[in-house]
Amino acid sequence: MTTLPDISLIENPGAELREAILRPLAAFNAACTGPASPESFALILRHPGSGETIGGLWGVMVYDWLNIELIFVPEDLRRQGLGASLLKHAEAFAAKHGCNGVRLDTFSFQAPAFYEKHGYRSFGRLENIPKGHDRIYYFKMLVNDASAL
Repeated sequence: MTTLPDISLIENPGAELREAILRPLAAFNAACTGPASPESFALILRHPGSGETIGGLWGVMVYDWLNIELIFVPEDLRRQGLGASLLKHAEAFAAKHGCNGVRLDTFSFQAPAFYEKHGYRSFGRLENIPKGHDRIYYFKMLVNDASAL
């Protein structure tokens, strides 16, 4: 009979513990699919006077998909096409790099209608996260021709 390892709870663990879990998981995944080779990029919104970063988009391309992890347009600059422009630029960049699609998630109090207006389709929803709201998961298939976007 095999002796099972102990389970320890570590509150507020450091990055080294995350890496200790990630390393064998990444090795397992690579053995099944090949190396992941994630590539991050950012599209930055800068204040025209100060050059300060005031918003933008953070994306990670991995396994031929773009995951939009962060997107933010300041409230006073919304409804002027900046969010749409960020999405369009990210989608074109991803398509140019061979991505098949984009995935992202948002909360019900953020921008679900915005993503739907831009061709994103919901594929899942977690209710009451955070309490009183939902977390909604979206995807959009891309044409692998950046000029077509």
